[in-house]
Amino acid sequence: MAQFKLPKNSQIRVGKTWPKPDAKNVRKFQIYRWSPDDGENPRIDTYYLDMDKCGPMVLDALIKIKNEVDPTLTFRRSCREGICGSCAMNINGINRLACIYGLDEIKDATVKINPLPHMPVVKDLVPDLTNFYAQHASIMPWLETKTNTPEKEWRQSIEDRKKLDGLYECVMCASCSTSCPSYWWNGDKYLGPAALLHAYRWIIDSRDEATGERLDQLEDPFKLYRCHTIMNCTKTCPKGLNPAKAIAEVKKMMVERIV
Repeated sequence: MAQFKLPKNSQIRVGKTWPKPDAKNVRKFQIYRWSPDDGENPRIDTYYLDMDKCGPMVLDALIKIKNEVDPTLTFRRSCREGICGSCAMNINGINRLACIYGLDEIKDATVKINPLPHMPVVKDLVPDLTNFYAQHASIMPWLETKTNTPEKEWRQSIEDRKKLDGLYECVMCASCSTSCPSYWWNGDKYLGPAALLHAYRWIIDSRDEATGERLDQLEDPFKLYRCHTIMNCTKTCPKGLNPAKAIAEVKKMMVERIV
């Protein structure tokens, strides 16, 4: 699985250790901290929480730390139901959504939380997803049609609609792409599992009328073919989707259109 790694020119520091609460059920949290404003190298701060007074999810622990221990801790979150994808982070070596990842699922005594791997960091646990979103936009994630717009709706059979299951549920959390070594190495050229899964979703949509253009756009040595089927994307997806299969299907369509 994807492990969090520091840049080669960076040395991590031992940060502040916050006092333990006077309680029996205490758990240790080690959290990555970095601010662009202090000119310091990244550090790992250590916190302790009374688990009898904490919610069951990793996000509950982060919110408790921010509200009751250290208000400077920075992270993204929104829906708390695994829908928005905001709270994706690397938890004990695995990319997960903190809001739906239970603390009881972490067997290690210490909970180690880092930002998504191999991404620029804005602050603490907040990665810079500018390039990730730009790649998503590049695959035209919308219905592209050429015929006149119908009066009511674009009709689709039940069978064709079922083809989109396992694709439309992606919440764009970036867990899959940031777990992919090919994306680490060629993130500026390779679109990554998330963008390619979305590309396949629109390519096979029976209502879309730009299949040829979409495939032409992906016909590139890097955009699609840097995928080496490592399968980290599928293993880490918090929604249980299979980006590797979607990428393989696009490759298959590329071959079939030539034959």
